[in-house]
Amino acid sequence: MASSIDSKAKEIALLFGTFLIAISGLVYQLLEGTLSSYLLGDSIYHFSLVIGLFMSSMGIGAWLSRFIETELEHAFVKLQLAIALLGGFSAFILFFAFAYINNYDAFLYVITIFLGSMLGVEIPLIIRILKESFSLKTNISNVFTVDYIGALFASLLFPLVLVPQLGLMQTSFLFGLLNLFVATLSWYIFRELLGKKYVFYLLTVFTILILGFWQSSQLTTLMENKLYKNNIVYATQTPYQKIVITANNNRIQCYINGAIQFDSIDEHRYHESLVHPAMLTSPKHENILIIGGGDGMALREVLKYEQVENITLVDLDPMMTKIFKEHQTLSQLNDHAYNNPKVTVINQDAWKFMETSQTLYDVIILDLPDPNNISLSRLYSQTFYKILANQLSRTGVMVTQASSPMFTPKAFWSIKETMVSTNLQTKAYHTYIPSFGEWGFVIASKFPIHFEKYTPKANLKYLNKEVLRRMEIFGKDISPLKVDANKLSDHKLIEYYNEGWDVWYE
Repeated sequence: MASSIDSKAKEIALLFGTFLIAISGLVYQLLEGTLSSYLLGDSIYHFSLVIGLFMSSMGIGAWLSRFIETELEHAFVKLQLAIALLGGFSAFILFFAFAYINNYDAFLYVITIFLGSMLGVEIPLIIRILKESFSLKTNISNVFTVDYIGALFASLLFPLVLVPQLGLMQTSFLFGLLNLFVATLSWYIFRELLGKKYVFYLLTVFTILILGFWQSSQLTTLMENKLYKNNIVYATQTPYQKIVITANNNRIQCYINGAIQFDSIDEHRYHESLVHPAMLTSPKHENILIIGGGDGMALREVLKYEQVENITLVDLDPMMTKIFKEHQTLSQLNDHAYNNPKVTVINQDAWKFMETSQTLYDVIILDLPDPNNISLSRLYSQTFYKILANQLSRTGVMVTQASSPMFTPKAFWSIKETMVSTNLQTKAYHTYIPSFGEWGFVIASKFPIHFEKYTPKANLKYLNKEVLRRMEIFGKDISPLKVDANKLSDHKLIEYYNEGWDVWYE
């Protein structure tokens, strides 16, 4: 009876270990893909690369498992210890490689191949260890069932809990500790066979990982300070993005997923160029919609028009609007615009908001990050622009930031072509912003747009009548290109955008 109970406990423990291994395996893939997207952009490429390389490495590991013929329990515990160390330190190693060694890709490939291969060895080992307890068909069924359930659990846990609560570095160390727990559990089950020597190994790895987990915030700050020119004064990982605020004396910069969003020394050039041409073109200012723009700078510019009655700002990330409303220094940058009673903030996906909105808007302003992934590209798509066009009032105007006609020319002119496909009258324009370089915008309306007719407000820092007129003039090296509109079926805009930056940073 005792032997039966021990056998049953062993079976349950190993299947539970399989469940935890499955969770950690998928989390390591998500960590590497997310970190690569954060540091290098192009999330489709990096997630595809990581998952493909990881899965093929697991296949290699499964093949290699045939060469482990004896001492399966020893091999299993040793593998868990190795995975605990490499997986636990994977985020740290990749951060370090990007910040200090400048050879990120090589480290990504090595970590992915080794982790995938070691995890690939484990499932066959567990099946072989359990062969005395179950028939082959039951054995395989049980192991793969808990393996797939674990993967589902990880896919929900990672975006909903781990990233927003712990961040990437701390999550990495936590799952190293999870693998160490599996190693400890396995040692306990087979302690009579394995002996006490593993206690030292388990305690050593535990000490290393717990120190890493404890210092993960400091390690992240150390790495990120290397990535940014100025000191980090605020950083948070939300469920949607990584927000970093840096400062040097009175100069403040905001980064989202590593890409600069504004520099306080010249942000007025960007926000005046985005907002005022549209506000001047529209004869009415009763209802204004801002999509994105969680920093409140576009909001600040819109509020310079006294006849504005209602402003709705739709930003996906509540943390973005919260810090720029409540943080004393940051709220000063937008002149405390969020406290104005005319302003309504909606923290929701812009597409979902527009599907239910019944309001006709006199001005729609799209102040979104660059279209470097599908979730952003869809908000620059033909379909979304048509939805927006249907929500314009009879004299309504909409405008979007459109990336750089210099650095990403095909992307810029694709946004223009996409706006044209809505059958609105459109105009592309651009200006120079020192922290961005040459930057472009596209404005559209149901009637022809003539900048020369308008005189900007006198209280602006940058825009005047002459500057507004010259914004329409494009040099030969940034003149219109023949490109496709951005559709949901192909997302050509992402291809154009990445192609443009590759030319400058290859």
